[in-house]
Amino acid sequence: MLPTESKKALSFKRYIEDGDLVIVYERHDVMKPVKVTKDGVLQNRFGFYRHSDWIGKPLGTKVLSNKGKFVYLLAPTPELWTLVLSHRTQILYIADISFVVMYLEVVPGCVVLESGTGSGSLSTSLARAVAPTGHVYSFDFHEQRAVCAREDFEKTGISSLVTVEVRDIQGQGFPEKLSGLADSVFLDLPQPWLAVPSAAKMLKEDGVLCSFSPCIEQVQRTCEVLRSDFIEIRTFEVLLRTYEVKEMKVETGAMIGESHDEEANGGQRPSKRKHISNDDKHISNDDGYAVSQDNSSSPTSVVMARPCSEARGHTGYLTFARLQCLS
Repeated sequence: MLPTESKKALSFKRYIEDGDLVIVYERHDVMKPVKVTKDGVLQNRFGFYRHSDWIGKPLGTKVLSNKGKFVYLLAPTPELWTLVLSHRTQILYIADISFVVMYLEVVPGCVVLESGTGSGSLSTSLARAVAPTGHVYSFDFHEQRAVCAREDFEKTGISSLVTVEVRDIQGQGFPEKLSGLADSVFLDLPQPWLAVPSAAKMLKEDGVLCSFSPCIEQVQRTCEVLRSDFIEIRTFEVLLRTYEVKEMKVETGAMIGESHDEEANGGQRPSKRKHISNDDKHISNDDGYAVSQDNSSSPTSVVMARPCSEARGHTGYLTFARLQCLS
């Protein structure tokens, strides 16, 4: 996310300037952050690219190397930054982050407390959600991690929206100066139940708390403590399933998935096959592919989809609770 052009609107710079951070995109799994400088040069397997050719270009531009190969220059949005940031700790990914931002009811102008900061993946998304008038107060007990997080927030242009402090929230609780000011609190701690009483003091009436824990035993103990001051206690596990989609050419009457199945079975054909006829439009075969025949281009052109083999599984449990309004 690039610095805001105006504090009155959620608008961001669309043209690259000297000193900006951009994401150099080769393909969906090969990206890197690069700080643009007038004399800078990027070198990769495609050749070299002069930063001076990038300045003044709009974000999303396709730029060519000396060998005629191209990359894209993209804005460091929270989604892309999550994929390229340095991992100082285990991070939250897009599926969990989007769920957290929605269920914490984070909107522009909100005050959000976060512990711990870690690699700053969630912090970046929270900052964009509260911009331009809200603020994120993030805490980490590890001083070096806090320093690195501040540097990252400076690079991505959100340092005015995020304050990072070194503090042991489990042992000390949140600072009293923030008491009653927070719209929502996020906890990513080994023993989140120790921080729940302090978090309750920080929240406004009807404020929302979220605790992220990898183990169900942590969830159970946290829920026990939450019941004294919170209502609407709910725990979720977010599982994301990604699909691989590709177009293939086959002859009418050919068997779908033959080459794939033979490769997966050491060259031996499996016992079951699904045949294509001219009347087939949407087919499911035995190897997990969903098949749609594309009659617009050719009767032998089919689009095949199947779940990716390297899909992420369990990341953690998200427990949400709303502060009970005593009045």
